[in-house]
Amino acid sequence: MKQDWERRDFLSLMGIGGVVFASGLVGCGGAASSVAPSATGVSASGKRRAGEDFFFLQLSDTHWGFKGPPNPQADVTLEHAVATINAVDVQPDFIVFTGDLTHTTDDAAERRTRMARFKEIVSALKVKDVRCIPGEHDASLDRGDAYREAFGETRYSFDHKGVHFIALDNVSEASGILGDAQLRWLSADLARTPTDVQVVVLAHRPLFDLYPAWDWMTKDGAQAIDILSRRDNVTVFYGHIHQEHHQMTGKIAHHSARSLVFPLPAPGSVPKKAPIPWDPSSSDHGLGWRSIAMNEGTTQLTEVPFR
Repeated sequence: MKQDWERRDFLSLMGIGGVVFASGLVGCGGAASSVAPSATGVSASGKRRAGEDFFFLQLSDTHWGFKGPPNPQADVTLEHAVATINAVDVQPDFIVFTGDLTHTTDDAAERRTRMARFKEIVSALKVKDVRCIPGEHDASLDRGDAYREAFGETRYSFDHKGVHFIALDNVSEASGILGDAQLRWLSADLARTPTDVQVVVLAHRPLFDLYPAWDWMTKDGAQAIDILSRRDNVTVFYGHIHQEHHQMTGKIAHHSARSLVFPLPAPGSVPKKAPIPWDPSSSDHGLGWRSIAMNEGTTQLTEVPFR
């Protein structure tokens, strides 16, 4: 079909020649549990109407303002990603940044300066429907005040071509929680959404306890998962851990994205969490972003390495 050709064209122009990094987990948005990597990504059944195919990009953990040996090119990485995405003829419907847009700073004025610079860089994207959520580097020191000034509300929902998207804020509270008010909001939002509509959740931290010793969790995330589990077709995309990771909680698939600043080690693989050192010989430095295509009732993930 035409959409498939456009998708291959998109990947080719991205510079990866059609070599797709499979998400490695069937069950994206549907009830499945087997591991099945492939050369074209993974897909699972979902309830969508034909003729409403689309794809969007997830970028995460850009940490604008970061400086250090883990990424000596940190001052140009985001601009390079923007230029690469703009060079493709087939553009996504929208782009979402799942948190840690900027690198943390105790200086409130500098925090706002970094957010303004991030906005300036991404304003060059051809796609003008750009959505963001905060990470703890953006919001935990001031409970999201500077973030809201620059980007608007930290939680929201929207509908796009038959899919209901929910953006959650699990970072503005320094303790890393959603909070009772947001959990009530989530329940009310889902109550207004027909039960056969596919739901995509966007968050910064993982909602499940991935590795609490490294703060890779949301303290009340189990309550959100319980609310979401009442639906049959839910997928969660998140950031925070600076690597691709896939996990099921019941029938909900959770997928983390690579960072655009530096990768982090696999959960618990080393005694202390720290950025993986920069390798000048690496072709992508462990960095990248994700394309998410929703085609005729399926959801397909494609990992796009940084070039």
